Amino acid sequence: MGIFSKFVAKLKGQSTADPLDWKELEAELLAADLGPSLTAEILKNAKDLKGDDAAASLTQILKSHLSNKPRALSAANPVNVVLVVGVNGTGKTTSVAKLANHLKSSGYSVAMAAADTFRAAAVDQLQTWGQRIGAAVIAGKDGAEPASVAFDAAISAKDSGVNYLLIDTAGRLHNKRDLMAELGKVRRVVEKTLPISEVLLVIDATTGQNGIAQAKIFTEAVDVTGLIVTKLDGSARGGVALAIESALDIPIKFIGNGEGERDFALFDSGAYLAGLTSD
Repeated sequence: MGIFSKFVAKLKGQSTADPLDWKELEAELLAADLGPSLTAEILKNAKDLKGDDAAASLTQILKSHLSNKPRALSAANPVNVVLVVGVNGTGKTTSVAKLANHLKSSGYSVAMAAADTFRAAAVDQLQTWGQRIGAAVIAGKDGAEPASVAFDAAISAKDSGVNYLLIDTAGRLHNKRDLMAELGKVRRVVEKTLPISEVLLVIDATTGQNGIAQAKIFTEAVDVTGLIVTKLDGSARGGVALAIESALDIPIKFIGNGEGERDFALFDSGAYLAGLTSD
């Protein structure tokens, strides 16, 4: 059941909702991670809704808070380089592998770069995924600089002519400033060889408003072009996706909802909005 479904059901056949309904809806929206400012704005706009038009009108209100930017992954370059960024624990490395599998299933050739060298397990994890899905993984020696691995991967991708190079980047260093500086360095060295097509930020849906705070930090360091939201229910009825796009105007491009390589899908904004208001 969508977070707005009970509210819409109460409005049908009525001219307005009573104060108790509005309080109940406000509590549900806050619990669904929309945040206080977006909740207040939606409630303000929704108070003119009436009867049988409520669902359609509410959908339009919600749609106005989603990004209008393209959701399709860029395919503009002969080799499309995708930096995947995010804090450790969000499912970043797994998302890189799932995206690689998605692209391979769509007929593209893919290579992955294990540039999260500050977390040794990330390199092993990506190499295991590479064997599992049949995608090449470029990795450096133990303790290699992330930017060095990314540079070598860019050279390799250019030479081999793969359609996509996905670069798993560091998600944790000693402090925020070091992490952001490292991401900027990775971008600069890659761009000496190939242009960056996309920067995808991985956000864990269960972190709610904290995920938005993380996103703001990353967008200050690198030009984030799209989002991968993990642990978002398959029906996508939680409010966090709406909150993220409203706050950042960055489109969600993919969602991850499981551990398998196929538990990964394009984000369908229409289905998402329908899920918010459906029974």
